Amino acid sequence: MEPTYTDELVSITDTDITFFKYYFPTFKKKVVKIDNIENIVVLEPTLLNGKWRIHGTGNFKVWFPCDTNRPNRDRIFIATLKNQWIDIGFTVKNGDMVEKILSSKNLINKI
Repeated sequence: MEPTYTDELVSITDTDITFFKYYFPTFKKKVVKIDNIENIVVLEPTLLNGKWRIHGTGNFKVWFPCDTNRPNRDRIFIATLKNQWIDIGFTVKNGDMVEKILSSKNLINKI
């Protein structure tokens, strides 16, 4: 399926989100079905929500795929999955575009 958005961090299609460099230390990707996502919260990056979390977790609840430029990104997305305890925190190159795409899929939860 043709992606609606892709960069070196994520790829979004109508049915999936692929997180590149997800697993440590192998940097293999993780593919999540859109139907398995309960919601996604968009946050301004801060020290407490993952701005400096390059890869992995700091609280055992949110796992971040590798992004060495995360401190420079304009927003952090936190995806809560329906059948998994661990949430996925991720960043993208074009936050505006990704937020619009995810909103069109009714995934964004405004807080």
